[in-house]
Amino acid sequence: MTSRIIITGCAGFIGFHVAARLLDEGYRVLGIDNLSDYYDVKLKLSRLEILKQLPKFTFYKLDLADRDGLESVCAEEKVASPDRIIHLAAQAGVRYGLKNPDTYIQSNIIGFYNLLEIARKVECEHLIYASSSSVYGGNTKLPFSVHDNVDHPVSLYAATKKSNELLAHVYSYTYGLPTTGLRFFTVYGPWGRPDMSYFIFTRAILAGEPLPVFNYGDMHRDFTYIDDIVEGVVRLIYHDPEPDPGWNGDQPDPGTSWVKYRQYNIGNNSSVHLLEYIRVIEEALDRKARLDMQPMQVGDVKATRADIEDLKREVGFVPKTSIYEGIPKFVEWYLDYYKIPRGG
Repeated sequence: MTSRIIITGCAGFIGFHVAARLLDEGYRVLGIDNLSDYYDVKLKLSRLEILKQLPKFTFYKLDLADRDGLESVCAEEKVASPDRIIHLAAQAGVRYGLKNPDTYIQSNIIGFYNLLEIARKVECEHLIYASSSSVYGGNTKLPFSVHDNVDHPVSLYAATKKSNELLAHVYSYTYGLPTTGLRFFTVYGPWGRPDMSYFIFTRAILAGEPLPVFNYGDMHRDFTYIDDIVEGVVRLIYHDPEPDPGWNGDQPDPGTSWVKYRQYNIGNNSSVHLLEYIRVIEEALDRKARLDMQPMQVGDVKATRADIEDLKREVGFVPKTSIYEGIPKFVEWYLDYYKIPRGG
């Protein structure tokens, strides 16, 4: 553990949990976050306050679209090999992109490009970055595999994540930068994002308000508990990508390459019906939901499920948390954080 781990988006949902895990294990962590107001900044500050109480944590408020600022931080902190980078900062959300497309280009394209430039200049030994299950877009063959073609995104968010994967490959090829992309599948759990469905459902049920249920409830998602996501990320930090000796340009494998580049799914490897998901939230809250059935929204997909065989084979990743364990843990945190009496 001689190297330092740099985490962008450290005040975000996944970034916070990854940083807390690494700090708890004794790593040095340099955290970067712009504390955007996409959702409640108070929640981000609460996460950040926890990290600041832990030893070996340093924080900079910085937007990755600010190249000069990023370079200044790296110079001040003497970022260099063997430091490793976990890039989790991004403009998230599918529907938000319909009205605010510029933020996705600034955060997910320009910000990622700036980070790639920094990573190559400091000779970063491994760049791990967040992609998304959204890249599967119009694909319908389940489970989704990293070895499938993903050239038909259906949201701007998905398109920017696919762009990240393409840019990463160029840097792996041109500069020898080892890059690993992680396609996360519907992450949930304590300290989560208020724009996510489980957060919205919980808030609406407690308030007695109608629950927006898209595609009239006929949706399936590979819901993945945050602890399982973190376990997958941590196992990959020192599992550097290696060239695939069997890669063939006549039949190119999208998930691997002849250079130091890989893609992995991190999911639960199961697909849960949305109405069952809501039922488990109802049970945890001991309240009934008022369902507001609505048509499919632009940018949504009907079903997701992750093929995680590569991650299982290479680093022994096996998700352990079902929604029947994970949702009650989230609800317990939610009631505690927002100071809502049990049964109140």
